[in-house]
Amino acid sequence: MRVTSLMRTVADVARTTTFEQGVTITDAALRQQFVTGPGRYDLEGAEDFRQRVFEIVRRAAHGQTRARRVLEFADGRAQLPGESISRIRLHDLGFRAIQLQVAVAGPRNTTYFVDFGLEDIAALGEFDGAIKYVDGRLLDGRTSSQALDEEKQREDWIRGTTQRRFARWGWPHLRTAAHLGARLEAFGIRPLS
Repeated sequence: MRVTSLMRTVADVARTTTFEQGVTITDAALRQQFVTGPGRYDLEGAEDFRQRVFEIVRRAAHGQTRARRVLEFADGRAQLPGESISRIRLHDLGFRAIQLQVAVAGPRNTTYFVDFGLEDIAALGEFDGAIKYVDGRLLDGRTSSQALDEEKQREDWIRGTTQRRFARWGWPHLRTAAHLGARLEAFGIRPLS
């Protein structure tokens, strides 16, 4: 079976699909190629990849503006499609200093990574899909209640040590930017005016 290269596939998706689809696919490609471990992302490699993909896009008659927007927004530090869509919604709401996979020093020389740092307002957020509490591959021998308790302990540590506002959201909150905005507002998290 003949297939296109990863770069060509990203170029075609970025120029022909919706912004959400393009960002999600491009984020995944960048993650696969340039995330080398927890908290490690090859920024130079990712930028080179984006430039090379745009060179492919420039040979096409249509979709160059759409693809440029996708490629400029994409970031391989997004671990899941829900994080990609979350970042789009956060941007649509007016958040501008969005950091991905923010490191927080944990107990006993561990490091926790939080999905989003909203640095302009000193808040943290996480996209939380329910699958991590029910999928055996993700539970890694733990029960759902053990996984939930560990996550609660992790969140308490992060809140306590950072003293930042912290919110979680899931797929129902990502239907529109307004849905996510209402969820964040409930935690006192709103973009700067």
